[in-house]
Amino acid sequence: MEGRPLLLLAGELGNSSASSLGYLEPHWETFRKLHLNTLLAPVYWELMEPAEGSFDFGLVDGLVAEARRRELKLVLLWFASWKNSMSCYAPAWVKTDPERFPRARQGDGTPLEIVSPFSDQGRDADARAFAALMRHLRDVDAEHQTVVMVQVENEIGMIPEARDRSADADELFGRAVPEELLEYLEARRGTLAPELAEIWRSPGAGSSGTWSDVFGGGAAAEEIFMAWHFGRYVEAVTAAGKAEYPLPMFVNAALPREGYVPGQYPSAGPLPHLIDVWRAAAPSVDFLAPDIYRTNFAEWCARYDRSGNPLFIPEAHADRNAAAHAFYAIGAHRALGFSPFSIEHVTDPDHLLGPAYALLSALTPTILEHQREGTLRGALVDQESPEQTLELSGYRMKVRHDYTWGWAEKGPEGEAWPRAGALLAATGADAFLIAGTGVIVTFESATDDGRVGILRAREQGLVGGELVPGRWLNGDQTHQGRHIRIPAGRVGLQRFELYRYR
Repeated sequence: MEGRPLLLLAGELGNSSASSLGYLEPHWETFRKLHLNTLLAPVYWELMEPAEGSFDFGLVDGLVAEARRRELKLVLLWFASWKNSMSCYAPAWVKTDPERFPRARQGDGTPLEIVSPFSDQGRDADARAFAALMRHLRDVDAEHQTVVMVQVENEIGMIPEARDRSADADELFGRAVPEELLEYLEARRGTLAPELAEIWRSPGAGSSGTWSDVFGGGAAAEEIFMAWHFGRYVEAVTAAGKAEYPLPMFVNAALPREGYVPGQYPSAGPLPHLIDVWRAAAPSVDFLAPDIYRTNFAEWCARYDRSGNPLFIPEAHADRNAAAHAFYAIGAHRALGFSPFSIEHVTDPDHLLGPAYALLSALTPTILEHQREGTLRGALVDQESPEQTLELSGYRMKVRHDYTWGWAEKGPEGEAWPRAGALLAATGADAFLIAGTGVIVTFESATDDGRVGILRAREQGLVGGELVPGRWLNGDQTHQGRHIRIPAGRVGLQRFELYRYR
C-alpha cells in the first residue's frame, strides 16, 4: 500500500480498546476480514504523560508496530483536554489541581468535569504533550508513514449550559468580539454558513461590540463565544503538533438532535453552523468532521461538504446500513473515507461492510480519478425515501430501493428496510460503473433525445483483491434490458453501457 493513493476504508476502536495491546490482539483478524486499510485509535494523554514532563510512548509504539506489520494505516485520536465534552482522559495531575487547571462552571457555580478553555495553563500543558507525541511520531514513523492523520481532541462541546459561567468566562463575554473574528466574517460575508450569517445579520451584522451586541445575545451568542475560545485553545495545540510533524489534522463533532438548542447538546464544537468561527479561530486545523449517528445521514454529509470543507466521517453506526452509507458518502460527497465506531465488535460473517470495503479498495484508483473529475455520483435510499434521481453524463438515472421491485426478495413482513446505497461513475462515452448494495436503476435521457436502453451490462467480481470480469447480464438480471440491479443483502459491481433509440 506504500505510495498508493489512499481512500480511508476505516474503523474506529472503542474508547478504551487501545489502552491494552493484549486486548487488541484477537481483534486484528477481525480488521483483516473486514478489509480495513486504516484503523482509528485513541492516544490517551493520561497514559502517555502520567507524571508531568515524563512521557511513556510504549502504547503508541506498540500500536504503530502492530499496524505496520499488518499493512494498516493509522489515524490517531488525541484524547486529551476533552473527550465527548468532558476531561475524563486528562492526567491525574491535571484533574487534581483545579487551581492551576480550572474547570468550566454552571450558572449556579457548580464546577464541571470540563477543563476550562480559558485556562492558559491547561492549553499549554496539552500543547506540550501533543508536541511531544508528534515529535516522537516523526522520529519513529516519518519514514514508514503508518500514521497518516491525527484528530485533535474528541467531540469538544459545552454542556449542560451554552457557555462556561466561570468568572473568567463572564469577564471575557462582556468584552468586545475579537477583531480577527469580525474581519474573517466580513471578508467572507457572501459565503458564510447560512445559519451563522443569519445570527450575525439579525442584530445588524455589526463590525464591533460585545458578543451580545454583535450576535444578538442569548444562547446563540454564547455558543459562538465558546466556539471561538475552544477553537483558539485547539489552534495552540494543533500548531504545536504541526511544528514537530505536520500531518493532516482535524477535529470532530457530536451532532445535535433535531430541535435541541445550545446547552442541550455539546455546544460550540466544530458543528456546521459554526464552521466559519472554527476556521477563523483554528487555521491550523485542516478540516471539520461529523460523527454521524443520526438517521438523517445524507443531510449531515451535505452540511459538512460545503465551503471547501472535505468530508471525512470518523464515527458512524456499525450497523447493517454501514455499507450503504460508505458507498453514498464516497460517491455523492467525495468523502476522504468512512469509519464505523467500535469496529472490533463487527464480527457477523454476513455483515456487508467487509465485502463493501473489499470492493471499494479494488476500485480506489478509479474512485479517486472520478472524484477529481467530478464524474462520480452517489445515492442513498430507504423505506421513507425509496427513490432518488441523479444526472450523469447526459442521462437521468432513477435509483430505487430494491424492495420497490415486485420480484425482490424482501425481509420479514413489518421489518424496516435496510438502507441501500451506491456510487456511479461515468467511465466513457455512454459507459458507466455502479457499485453498491440494494438498488435498482432505470434510465432516461437528460436531453430528451430519444428513449434509453441498456446496450450491455456485465458484473465484476473479486479474486485475490483484483477485479475480474463476471457474467453478462442482458437477460433476467437486467429484467430484459429494463434496469440495472444489485439486490439487497449483497454488495456488487457492474459495468454497463447505454444507448438511445426512437
